[in-house]
Amino acid sequence: MVSLSYLLRFLEEDAPFGDVTSEAVVPEGINARAVIIAKQEGVIAGVEEAKALFEHFGVEVETRKHDGERVRKGDTILELEGNARSILLVERTALNVMGRMSGIATEVRRLVDRVKAVNPKVRVAGTRKTLLKPLDKRAILIGGGEPHRFSLSDAMLIKDNHLALVPLEEAIRRAKAFSLYKVVEVEVETLEDALKAARAGADVVMLDNMSPAEIAETIATLKREGLRDRVKIEVSGGITPENIEEYARLDIDIISLGYLTHSVKNFDVSLEIIGKT
Repeated sequence: MVSLSYLLRFLEEDAPFGDVTSEAVVPEGINARAVIIAKQEGVIAGVEEAKALFEHFGVEVETRKHDGERVRKGDTILELEGNARSILLVERTALNVMGRMSGIATEVRRLVDRVKAVNPKVRVAGTRKTLLKPLDKRAILIGGGEPHRFSLSDAMLIKDNHLALVPLEEAIRRAKAFSLYKVVEVEVETLEDALKAARAGADVVMLDNMSPAEIAETIATLKREGLRDRVKIEVSGGITPENIEEYARLDIDIISLGYLTHSVKNFDVSLEIIGKT
């Protein structure tokens, strides 16, 4: 679960001086029962985060659907009971967290299922194209994907701007010398650079913005040179839900898509007060 302290930042931003509407309208001391329901089909995520937020404010929570479960429209995800003002205070923050995380998890699961049907060994990964990394990375995991790097500190990814400053082979040599514990990945856009990266000892070669035909040719050349088994092959750039299966059919290891987090479509969840207690 994402840390409570991280989650509370969103609530503090939403109610820096309290929920003035609820404090004005709802008498102090009223208790209520409420439910959070799914308004569409998909994979639910953010349940543990929502539960932690409500419990932090003394609301009792019964979990009816757990992170990673498929839900249908109308399914109850959480049942809540406690101080009405507290329920209303947390409502939007909890729904925002669940909506975003479920949207990501649902799309990841959809793509993972399609990719696995074509090539069971290929994994689907997100990227760092997000400012909400703790939530988004966990949502990707819940959906069955790979989170990729969490931060710049996790692994080495040598990109075009690094190679504008340092030659490819030297960059890999320096990265390898820097640490024995960090994976070294190199982003390339040509067959020639893919061969250089594999020969220089890269652990992962990312074929960026290459067509399926170009990737197939690159992999065939790596095999002929006895280099394919030395590296993991990641493909990225220009991959969409419409063409992902074409890439998945290739002899690759990972497909990474930034759109999983930078273009997420929120999952529709709703909180409804169902009575006073």
